[in-house]
Amino acid sequence: MPKSMDDITSLAKRRGFVFQDSDIYGGQQGFWDYGPLGTLLKRNVRDAWWSDAVGSHNELVAPAGAPEAFQMVGVETAIIMHPRVWKSSGHYDLFHDFMADCKGCKARFRTDQVAVAAAVTAGGEVAASEAFLPTDEAPTLSKTKQKRLDKKTGEGGEVIRTDLQSFTKQYPDAPLPNCPNCGGDLTEPREFNLMFKTTLGALGGEEDAAFLRPETAQGMFVNYKNVLDSSRVKLPFGICQVGKSFRNEITPRNFTFRSREFEQMEIEFFCRPDASDQWYQYWRDRRFRWYTDHGISESNLILREHHQDELAHYSVGTADIEYKFPFLAEGEYGELEGVAHRGDFDLRSHSEGKLVNRNGKLEVELGEDGKPKHPGSGKSLDYFDAETKEKFVPHVIEPSAGADRATLAFLCEAYEVDEAPDEHGKMQSRTVLRFHPRIAPVKAAVFPLVKKDGMPEKAAEIYGALKRAGLEVAYDQQGAVGRRYRRQDEIGTPVCVTVDGDTLQDGTVTVRDRDTLEQSRIPAAEVTAFVRDKIG
Repeated sequence: MPKSMDDITSLAKRRGFVFQDSDIYGGQQGFWDYGPLGTLLKRNVRDAWWSDAVGSHNELVAPAGAPEAFQMVGVETAIIMHPRVWKSSGHYDLFHDFMADCKGCKARFRTDQVAVAAAVTAGGEVAASEAFLPTDEAPTLSKTKQKRLDKKTGEGGEVIRTDLQSFTKQYPDAPLPNCPNCGGDLTEPREFNLMFKTTLGALGGEEDAAFLRPETAQGMFVNYKNVLDSSRVKLPFGICQVGKSFRNEITPRNFTFRSREFEQMEIEFFCRPDASDQWYQYWRDRRFRWYTDHGISESNLILREHHQDELAHYSVGTADIEYKFPFLAEGEYGELEGVAHRGDFDLRSHSEGKLVNRNGKLEVELGEDGKPKHPGSGKSLDYFDAETKEKFVPHVIEPSAGADRATLAFLCEAYEVDEAPDEHGKMQSRTVLRFHPRIAPVKAAVFPLVKKDGMPEKAAEIYGALKRAGLEVAYDQQGAVGRRYRRQDEIGTPVCVTVDGDTLQDGTVTVRDRDTLEQSRIPAAEVTAFVRDKIG
């Protein structure tokens, strides 16, 4: 059966994975709080990413598929950066969406998320148009509206389907369709900068304006030279960072998928220009494999290369790793991670000034006086190769993942409803989260079968040993053991350990597997090693 996003979000709140921000005050759109289990789950996702980025290789041996060995170091940079950073990077001028408001109901729409069907006559004029919001079930017009548009085309005309942003570009003189919510008049589409503005200092004047970072990448680019000089790294090498970013999204939606505050896990990988295409292929494949290695079925993922008309002006190539989220229509995928070949755009722009694409070549944007319109730092960010005596600007490959989106994808992938026997052996419906043991928020649960005969004391001893081993463990002695199993299944705990009457006789305990439901007995002294082996 298809998974229900409503069921998943209900479980997320009920079990303490994710809460609406400021919930007791009615919530705040686009912001989310992680509860006790969500905090553990997201931390495990970050740790697994960091382990792969920094800890899973060494600089002496090339990983499988890599052109050569490389180094990777981490940084943690400030959320508020110098305003000129955003001028040089292009965010100040280019980081925007188009939006339109309804004059009647005051609803606000991103224009690329409003669908438009327009009746275009044989002469190329728009005779009529209808706006609508695509839904998961049927992103199409009603039969009545479809017939009405068909009549307007005349002989030789057609009904086209596009989005509001493309419609206004293609037919700038055509009347706008009405609001898809209430039928009221829409405003003309206008630019909306996505950066959150703030002020520094006590006076808060315009000269004190600053911005919350919309991405973590620029903090790594402006520290490229510092890392190069202080860490004795040499090409190829990567800088990675996990941190918060902020985007003033017009229409945040789909649970934690599109939020105004979110966490990124990014790598900026610096390499020689003549090897950059090979590294681009390597990081595309490696990052796709990371998701499958941690429990996401390959059948629910795609690696989609961007078409030429989708690429940013600086991009040599970009591929998105996309996941089949339950809130999307059949056959649709949502972006989990982007892997971009950024060429030398970023280092050049922070050195020379804002770059623009002229006839396929990136050049510094000049003002009327012939000087850089938005000058960079003026500091050289060249790399000097001591062996070849060459000086050049490195190319950059950027794998950029969202910690929140990855956490959501793992939660959606893990969610299942099946059947399992209750404490009386009767088959009952069971909700289970089949997390990969590496990212499961709780690794094991320990139960005394009953609250007497020394069982709680022995269970507490095993629980303490697991905690001292650095494992996240639950202890539960309330209710029938079958119900306790169900509670742990619902939060994704891979292993349950039960202390019973035989434990006090032969020193063994029952271990029960979440996925297979198989139960076996092992010595109590081996429980920690058993759980560690299960996690891998």
